[in-house]
Amino acid sequence: MKHQKGLRRVTFSQERFEILIKKQKNGEAKFSDLVELDEIVNRVPDIRHIILEEMEGTDTPSDEPGQQDILITKESKPQGLLEKIKAFFNQLLFLTDSRVISV
Repeated sequence: MKHQKGLRRVTFSQERFEILIKKQKNGEAKFSDLVELDEIVNRVPDIRHIILEEMEGTDTPSDEPGQQDILITKESKPQGLLEKIKAFFNQLLFLTDSRVISV
């Protein structure tokens, strides 16, 4: 005997939302479809709640190496007077070089 799936109650807004999301994911959505999707999300509190939960879940970093942000921090040690003077002249020379190139 075949098992029948239970009936799922879906409102028109929920069904339309699912259709528009599929179109958006496939890259087939037009501007009018996106506007309608936005109106549904703003109008129906249940759908808005689902969207907000999904957005909170995407804040976790992924395991893919291409998606991770790599932060490179430079060790900051207290600069002496000589290092400050060198940094000043390096910035001064960089600014003058960039002005010459941009003219």
